[in-house]
Amino acid sequence: MSKAFLRESDFDEPETLPPLVSLLPPGAKNYVTPSGAQRMRAKLAQLIEVERPALGDVSGDPELKREQQLLDQQIRYLRDSLQTAEIVEPPAETNDIVRFGALVSVRETDGIESQYTLVGVDEAAPEQGKVSWMSPIARALLNARRGDRVSFKAPSGLKQLEIIAVDYERASVR
Repeated sequence: MSKAFLRESDFDEPETLPPLVSLLPPGAKNYVTPSGAQRMRAKLAQLIEVERPALGDVSGDPELKREQQLLDQQIRYLRDSLQTAEIVEPPAETNDIVRFGALVSVRETDGIESQYTLVGVDEAAPEQGKVSWMSPIARALLNARRGDRVSFKAPSGLKQLEIIAVDYERASVR
């Protein structure tokens, strides 16, 4: 079809963005740490109360409309995620078993020590040592104890880790 048959306004509207898709497989629970839920609420408030109003009137600017759509997409995702979130409090008693929310210190076979916190999929930040409870390393660590050795398949091959400490964030933040 020739562009001659279309109205000029047909090209002004940016396409509607699809909703962001959850990283959770169908039927999986949306576990979140108390501090993760607090950060998500703060981010949602920032988007709604500061960033979206700062855009002002976007009716005449396609770039601003696109930016508004991106913000709205993030807002919907955070709202949906918080609605389905199951906030998991740390264990009441100190123990050496790795559970959701644990900060786990490990030693690789070459002696290198690292720390990982097992968090929800929306909280994961591998560069900060926060790994999704569904990741291969977290699956290997879950339910293990201090002193145990666990193996998991990393992109670089099979790795073995010794759990040297297990700790939990104790302050409940809602």
